[in-house]
Amino acid sequence: MTRPDFDTLCAGHPGAVLSGSGELDAWKVGGKMFACFGHEEQRAANTEHVAVKCPDVDTAAMLIDAGAATKAPYFHRSWVQLDLPTLETDEAQHRIAISYDTIVRGLPKSVREAL
Repeated sequence: MTRPDFDTLCAGHPGAVLSGSGELDAWKVGGKMFACFGHEEQRAANTEHVAVKCPDVDTAAMLIDAGAATKAPYFHRSWVQLDLPTLETDEAQHRIAISYDTIVRGLPKSVREAL
């Protein structure tokens, strides 16, 4: 999967906005991050990763144990890191949807209704 492909999938969610400086980019909804990309040197080496939120720590641990993801450095244990170049489209769609929905559920009702 390419970064533009991943961006297209994220952009398809209501209220999703890409923010960042290009060095560290994040997809947000209601001002809260649901996907975050690493630094330029990762992209140059074609080793780009993206961090996404899981509903809970147990789900993140299961994905890591199954080899479907790795621990997302510097993030809470409920976040996992996915290898973008090897990520399949169906898996990306699923992980984005779970992360987005998890974040949306935590937003204030007024923000959720405005989406």
